[in-house]
Amino acid sequence: MSSEFGNNIRIKIYGQSHSPEIGVIIEGLPPGEIIDMDKVQRFLERRKGGTKSYTTPRSESDEARIVSGMAGDKTDGEALHAVFVNANVKGKDYSRFETVPRPSHVDYYAKVKYGDNYDVSGGGHFSGRLTLPLCFAGAICKQILERHNVFIGAHISSIAGVADNRFDAVDLMPEELMMPSIKELPVINDMAGDLMIEKILEAKADGDSVGGTIECAIIGLSIGIGDHMFDGIENQISKAVFGIPGVKGIEFGAGFQAAQMRGSEHNDAYVFDEGIVRTKTNNAGGIVGGMSTGMPVIFNVAMKPTPSISLPQDSVNIETGENEKISIQGRHDPCIVPRAVPCVEAAAAVAIADLIMEFMKEKGIKYNG
Repeated sequence: MSSEFGNNIRIKIYGQSHSPEIGVIIEGLPPGEIIDMDKVQRFLERRKGGTKSYTTPRSESDEARIVSGMAGDKTDGEALHAVFVNANVKGKDYSRFETVPRPSHVDYYAKVKYGDNYDVSGGGHFSGRLTLPLCFAGAICKQILERHNVFIGAHISSIAGVADNRFDAVDLMPEELMMPSIKELPVINDMAGDLMIEKILEAKADGDSVGGTIECAIIGLSIGIGDHMFDGIENQISKAVFGIPGVKGIEFGAGFQAAQMRGSEHNDAYVFDEGIVRTKTNNAGGIVGGMSTGMPVIFNVAMKPTPSISLPQDSVNIETGENEKISIQGRHDPCIVPRAVPCVEAAAAVAIADLIMEFMKEKGIKYNG
């Protein structure tokens, strides 16, 4: 298996960018959960390339074939196994990188670790292509969570210095949370989105790329989900999010800005709101002591610029021992941020679903789908 995540709901992802197929096995799903596969497929379409001027030209069907785990439209208690065909592959485009590694790619380091066993085509098992089965698992978990009034949404918070509006960290409603997902570019402010596209296309015309950030929020969590030290919500979400290639950082609530604040500024004061204890602000990002506070869980993810650019870069020839210039041609995203938005949602969904199952187990609550 390429990667495995979770303790109660266990996600196993396998395959390579240019292998005949890639797939995911999801263990621990409660039996009897109704899954709308059309809705799952619509979620997968959000990360699909080949449809916009600012994404990779590589276009795959991205249609899930269910091998096991479903009886009609319900989970049957067996591991849910889904596979995806890789048809639009061009392995010969990558043969040169076996000897001249691409800067900021894994080529050289994987060569050292795996020797000639590493599949360099499309990045092999390090490829962003593996976020497709992650999104499938996340789409399944999102449907289950929504049935229990837990909602997850994300949007592009910035690209190349152009910033979008931010989610309301205190009074975030499901309609506001889900609104970016129905747009071609998942943003809150459409004018900011237009400027982002301009920045991406400018970089593409220059043979370059740009990065950005993604804000994600989770609403509807009960107080006390998660745990201290190594099993907190931050820990588990971060582990899942860092499974997305290109992620370089994550912050919760005020994040790194908290380091510039006084305690009197950062502390979230309590207030009674219709008999319920809430906080006036949400600098904690909905998490204290690793546990959910009942406020929206808010985090921001930093994505690096796509390392595959056509501008000449310095590299080395590991066979001749000489320095060389390299210019990367082929099918690449000038900015991976738009397609990464559903991936961040999916990572959050698998982490939260797993944590909720753990919480119910701790409390002796029998799951009732």
